[in-house]
Amino acid sequence: MDEPDLNLLVALDALLAEASVAGASRRLGLSASAMSRTLTRLRAATQDELLVRAGRRMVLTPHAEALRERAHGLLQDTRSVLRPAVTEDGIASLRRTFTIRANDGFVEVFAAELIGAASRAAPGVRLRFAPKAEKSAVPLREGLADLEIGVLGGMGPEVRVQALFRDRFVGVIRRGHPLADVDPMTPESYVAYGHVVASRAGRSEGPVDAALAARGLQRDVVSVVPSFQAALAVTLASDLIGLVPASFLASPPDTVRVFDLPVETPTITVSQMWHPRLENEAGHRWLRQLVREACQDRLAQLTSA
Repeated sequence: MDEPDLNLLVALDALLAEASVAGASRRLGLSASAMSRTLTRLRAATQDELLVRAGRRMVLTPHAEALRERAHGLLQDTRSVLRPAVTEDGIASLRRTFTIRANDGFVEVFAAELIGAASRAAPGVRLRFAPKAEKSAVPLREGLADLEIGVLGGMGPEVRVQALFRDRFVGVIRRGHPLADVDPMTPESYVAYGHVVASRAGRSEGPVDAALAARGLQRDVVSVVPSFQAALAVTLASDLIGLVPASFLASPPDTVRVFDLPVETPTITVSQMWHPRLENEAGHRWLRQLVREACQDRLAQLTSA
């Protein structure tokens, strides 16, 4: 009996995920011509075109659409079967790279603690922190990320979630700001100067604005930047008021004044999220526990400083 070439499953998964020969070739590190030849083999094996041209782009056939999740699941299961078994006692000898999607604020505050804890427990483990352009469960579903860290939202019902810590937003200004000596900060003083906010999606409004609106007040958001670090940099070089998570500035530099917001806003829960196929995998269980403990240890260090 002729056995199918299981190497084709890797190429099939990439082609169905990218819906593009060029995209799949980049994903697998192959030349476009090699991927085109592989597509020809896949068409022969499945007796389906899989990708067809629609105007200037390629689209999946109905059969390819039906195969997409099945092919990806099979590939992930195959990789799991062929990965060396890890027991709780074997973590010290684990050799593996884990990909964690997290924003710059989390990486800046917690990454060093997490990397150090991982190196001490399992010297062969490497942690790769990947940026979060948007909230999406796709990297978890497709095995491109092992963990997503952030505020839960729009991740899909199947994603597993564990709370890491609770956080809140605080205001920041430079020490020489005209409001530097105003204590406590009043809502009226807070809206008297321009603001800079951090948002990957480019949004300028949030819970602070709703709380101010309830008092008949409105802040003037002069700039939106992509990260908390960028917001802090702008704040230190201007008379703008910044907004960052308290954990981001638990140990602020002398050049910054951190103050409680003059209006009530909801606290936020920072969580770690993962795909259920990794729920009981020993290496991943160890990673989740490591992240939780490292976050708790780092917050304890910051609050006691």
